[in-house]
Amino acid sequence: MKQLRDTITKAEIASMPKVLFEGRIFVVYTEADADKAVEYLKTQQVVGVDTETRPSFRKGMTHKVALLQIATSDTCFLFRLNRIGMPGSLQEFLMSDTLKVGLSLKDDFMMLRRRKDVHTEEGNWIELQDYVKRFGIQDQSLQKIYANLFGQKISKSQRLSNWEAETLKECQMKYAATDAWACVEIYNCLAELERTGDYEVVKVDVDINNPPDSLCHSEERSDEESR
Repeated sequence: MKQLRDTITKAEIASMPKVLFEGRIFVVYTEADADKAVEYLKTQQVVGVDTETRPSFRKGMTHKVALLQIATSDTCFLFRLNRIGMPGSLQEFLMSDTLKVGLSLKDDFMMLRRRKDVHTEEGNWIELQDYVKRFGIQDQSLQKIYANLFGQKISKSQRLSNWEAETLKECQMKYAATDAWACVEIYNCLAELERTGDYEVVKVDVDINNPPDSLCHSEERSDEESR
């Protein structure tokens, strides 16, 4: 029987081994390649979705979403939206019946609408922040949910890198692909547990006067808790 915890601390996560997506990564620079990628994705039962936006370090300045990641269990496509915009095939896929899984999707939907007035939320989506509540999991960040289920740490070190760079670095591509892929892994794991009922939830007592997270000085920042 698999044990799930209602919460996990960042201090515990800091000591876990890091995990990275090890599958195929394709960077999509043209509408023609986007069409081909979508044709492949349409054959899948479930995909993970995430976005990346160039950070702004100047007050009042914002950027449009630069990257859309869509992953299966072994393949990830990185759509460079700052280069190709939102091709029609990609818009149609986001609103299609293919099951798409993400975390904090309202933020992704908002950023995608700023680039193109498309109502992606009309598609077939699962919000992991809602789904995990069925299992008694209180945590809402991708990093914590993944660590709870798999005992591994998703690094967030590339979150504030330049997603509009001429060429994405390998570490950026791995980071972006890992986040989308992790959504698929989490959903598949929880869906199987929901089907079999072969799990139990352990409630963790945390001393509010001396929270373990205060002792953790890892690379992950507290403002990442919503992602």
